[in-house]
Amino acid sequence: MASAEETDKPRTTEPPKPVDDLVTTRHTLTVDGQELRYTATTGRIVLRQEVITDGKFDGLKPKAEVFLTAYTLDDAEAADRPVTFAFNGGPGSSSIWLHLGLLGPRRVVSGDVGDLAPPPYSIVDNAETLLKHSDVVFIDPVSTGFSRAVEGEKPGDYHGFTRDLESVGEIIRLWTSRNGRWMSPKFLAGESYGTTRAAGLAAHLQERYGMYLNGVILISAVLEFGTLDFTPGNDLPYTLFLPTYAAIAHYHGLVPDRSLEELLADAERFAAGRYPNALAQGNRIPADYRAEVVTRLAELTGLSEDYIDRVNLRIEHMRFFGELLRSRRQTVGRLDGRFTGWNPDYGSETPDRDPSFNAITGPYAAALNHYLRMELEYHNDLPYEVLSMDAAKNWSYKEFEGQQITVAEKLAEAMRVNPHLKVHVASGHYDGATPYFATENTLSRLQIPADLTTNIEVKYYPAGHMMYVHNPSRIQQSADLATFITTSSNR
Repeated sequence: MASAEETDKPRTTEPPKPVDDLVTTRHTLTVDGQELRYTATTGRIVLRQEVITDGKFDGLKPKAEVFLTAYTLDDAEAADRPVTFAFNGGPGSSSIWLHLGLLGPRRVVSGDVGDLAPPPYSIVDNAETLLKHSDVVFIDPVSTGFSRAVEGEKPGDYHGFTRDLESVGEIIRLWTSRNGRWMSPKFLAGESYGTTRAAGLAAHLQERYGMYLNGVILISAVLEFGTLDFTPGNDLPYTLFLPTYAAIAHYHGLVPDRSLEELLADAERFAAGRYPNALAQGNRIPADYRAEVVTRLAELTGLSEDYIDRVNLRIEHMRFFGELLRSRRQTVGRLDGRFTGWNPDYGSETPDRDPSFNAITGPYAAALNHYLRMELEYHNDLPYEVLSMDAAKNWSYKEFEGQQITVAEKLAEAMRVNPHLKVHVASGHYDGATPYFATENTLSRLQIPADLTTNIEVKYYPAGHMMYVHNPSRIQQSADLATFITTSSNR
């Protein structure tokens, strides 16, 4: 029996230390008459950090719990079986889009332009899943999905370029080590800001862990932010967005009597020549030259000459999405210019919301929340953060203070160090967030030897940022990725 003195002492209860809460289930998928048996492992892995105090090792301190879903083919030889680590972007986005839209063994039925699926939506087998050719691990960075900082830690510590690379890189190392996959062919697949992450990780994994990759998949790439940021004094985005503007205008019937291929070739030539030359001249440009540029821009974009004259030849992308179909009382999508929506006020310059994002958020969120709980048997009362606005709004790029935000050199460095590294780039013609011509501009200036340029392949699709929303594009993209993984695995 405890003494009175002992019972009078205040009791302190330490919170339980976080532990991995992974759940494993087994499944089958029939593809082309062949049965694929696979294991799904989903849940949170505790991310720990080595702590050194006064020069002494104080052990590993839990810092965050990172949610992932891994699919591994049963009875496969680990050394011969590729593994692909996949994530989306934002920053602040979970991996929901690549998971249920393109790569995973199950996919959401969201519909497409003009035929959107109604609630409550559905999920079906994905006959084109990458799992046929590679194991796949989907990673949700801290503050996205079910990933969170542990009690007492600051989520904001992970909302930045370097800590994001370090944390996702550590999860990749942990999964690879715990599953005996160091000798497997390894790939990264990123979308949007996920391509920024993937390019940075290719170099980081080499430098920090000596982990050399077979390939990097960049879907809707952004490697140099200066190609996308419409900031004062930076005329580059105006020229690089032009072919995308032309594609969107063509889709909506505003550039008639020309094929898309012919129009894009014309827009690209103008965007690489006369147009940037005109912008560079500023107010020194001769009146007749300026008038010529106004007319050409109107022909390519479907906008009026009056509008182009009033914006001084510089068409900002959000203003374009609000202006193009103003006479129809419609706006066009940023992520996918094929989609249209409505504004509450058609006197405003920009869309109230992105209709292409609105179209897919509901189906994906419903499918993911159902799928994880009911099929993969993972239960968590936290909300699944499809897109963390806190992370998105407060992302830190302090490493680039006073300079352009770019990871192009990181990718080039990874390729120079590892000349076997292959790069697959996927772009949508109607992507108004990461335009394909901006990606081409970056790739053309990578500081790599001429011998390594053949390590890069680029594919184009008649859709937008998430090109797999368009079913023909999804099927073709799946086939392109299967070929890339197979030919780059060196097995």
